[in-house]
Order: sequence, then C-alpha cells, then structure tokens
Amino acid sequence: MNAEQLLDAITPEVYERLTYAVETGRWPEGTTLSQEQRDSCMQAVMLYQSKHNVEAEHMTVAAGGEISFKSKAELKKQFQEDQQDIMRVNPNEV
Repeated sequence: MNAEQLLDAITPEVYERLTYAVETGRWPEGTTLSQEQRDSCMQAVMLYQSKHNVEAEHMTVAAGGEISFKSKAELKKQFQEDQQDIMRVNPNEV
C-alpha cells in the first residue's frame, strides 16, 4: 500500500483512533500497542495531518506537510478567545 492509498483509507474516525493510540499507547478498547505499532500509527497520523490539518495546533503537521509551531503569545491569545465561549457558573449561587 502506498501513501496515497493509505491516506484514502484513513477516515476521520480512523484518524481519531490512531491519534488516541499514539497518545496513550493503547487502542480505545484497551489493547496495548507494541513500539512498532505505535511508530506506524504516528507515521499514519502525521501523513493524515499533512493532507487534512488546515488549522494546525502548536507543534503539529499542517496541511501541505509544513510543521506548525505557535508561539506562547499566539497560544495565550487562542486560549483567551476560547475562554469567552465558556459560561462560568458559581456553585454557591443558586
């Protein structure tokens, strides 16, 4: 299977499973990955990101294969904007 065939076979659901496996070292069902499996999953995740990741986060592979790095200031700004969407609730007030 070449890289294009692999990319065509990776659905968003498969990508999420691969990402979970790379991050945790386990499949969502709980089965542990070998180091070789984890390495292969990482390569598949990076390949998928290089084609589909148009909003790359800090230290990810963006669309086109570019590695994306965001500065601390950019991340703070992004998180501040995201915080505005969160409704704060004081549990002492009813």
